[in-house]
Amino acid sequence: MIDFRPIFFFIGMLLAMLALGMCIPMVIDAMTGNPDWKVFAGSAFVTLFVGIALILSNRIGKVRFTVRQAFVLTTFSWLVMACFAALPFVFADLKLSYTDAFFEAMSGITTTGSTVITGLDKVAPGILLWRAILQWLGGIGIIVMAVAVLPMLQVGGMQLFRMESSDRSEKVLPRVAQIATAIGIIYVVISMICATAYWLAGMTAFEAIAHAMTTIATGGFSTSDGSLGHFQSAAIDWIAVLFMIVGSLPFVLYLQLIRGNAGALLSDSQIRWFLIITAVSVTLVVAWQTLNNGMELGEALRYVAFNVVSIMTGTGYSTTDFSLWGGFAIVVFFFVMFVGGCAGSTTCGLKVFRLQVLYATTIAQIGKLRQPHGVFIPHFNRKPIPEAVRESVMSFFFIYVLTFTLLALGLGAVGLDFLTSVSGAATAIANVGPGLGAIIGPGGTFATLPDEAKWMLSFGMLLGRLELFTVLVLFMPSFWRH
Repeated sequence: MIDFRPIFFFIGMLLAMLALGMCIPMVIDAMTGNPDWKVFAGSAFVTLFVGIALILSNRIGKVRFTVRQAFVLTTFSWLVMACFAALPFVFADLKLSYTDAFFEAMSGITTTGSTVITGLDKVAPGILLWRAILQWLGGIGIIVMAVAVLPMLQVGGMQLFRMESSDRSEKVLPRVAQIATAIGIIYVVISMICATAYWLAGMTAFEAIAHAMTTIATGGFSTSDGSLGHFQSAAIDWIAVLFMIVGSLPFVLYLQLIRGNAGALLSDSQIRWFLIITAVSVTLVVAWQTLNNGMELGEALRYVAFNVVSIMTGTGYSTTDFSLWGGFAIVVFFFVMFVGGCAGSTTCGLKVFRLQVLYATTIAQIGKLRQPHGVFIPHFNRKPIPEAVRESVMSFFFIYVLTFTLLALGLGAVGLDFLTSVSGAATAIANVGPGLGAIIGPGGTFATLPDEAKWMLSFGMLLGRLELFTVLVLFMPSFWRH
């Protein structure tokens, strides 16, 4: 039997932290005379009460997690956090059902960026800040998970990034804690730099802070229905492009850079692949916009670079409705949705390293077909890729495609049209934000979708954020038998 006490204890600590996070928008609303401060006060009280109750009733000695406990904790913690993070959305004057509130909270905590809230320009500042805080917390959460948890669970090839001392020794927790703390400090500093840049470019202090949190987290929640297009500023657009890319690179390498390893970022093949894919995608769509749609080159570069980087990194900001750019552009946007960024970043999607492993494995297989007696070993970052990693990545890719297909079929079964179903499934499992088409595209929201679709999409967001296997393994009866 699994001992749930350390799991509940840790979830209790997370809920206590979430309750403290609710106090920030509570103070903002109180300072601006908005009655929603009571909403956050009540939500914080309920969340803190449950959190402390879990802590006190599950106190044990030294906490050690088995692999099975780590699987349960990872899924349950994100699920419970979304359940309680939805409370302010329910109680605020937004006229949201719990389904809508849970969808918004899950979209926030998984840094997806899909929304059911309309009229953001008139929404109370506390709610706008709460949405940004959820994405910011989700961003640092996924980085720490990628460093500390997923390599241990060997999910989807993440064991490639196992730290040198991350065996089952007593040194693991101190080392992981030190690295997580250092990455957390880097995350805060980069967020502050981004906020300052936005403020200098013309945003108010509140807008700059809110957008900095959702930019670094590659989340995409905005303070306006028009997203960053609301500001009509080239400077803001390029600042966003820069920091979306910053959020898409491995944060462990920033730590190495600070420690004096200046070549860490340049020598990582993951980063080179990410930048090449981005540059090629931008170039193709810029050529389409200038040659086919007659857009001026400078304007095309600005709008295309912003929206391609936004969709590819899973941020989900928009400055224009790119679904109106024509068939070729839509196809490019659809496929870059799945790419994501680098492992150990705040982004989502397939991740670039998996594309590299698939490519290297394919090239090796083709080599064997040409020369059956030859030795062809696929490499990643100039190191041989273990067979277990290749199998994990190929299994992940298969499950990713299968899950996307089943989710699209489910959305179609509840009455959504083909484009909405397919792009909705893609944007949920890749944690991107906007889909394609008139309903859930950059100019729309998910508010009009049926409740069944919202629950399916919420589950898709959770699956995509937690790398599929982390959640799906809990549905295996054999997982619970021992």
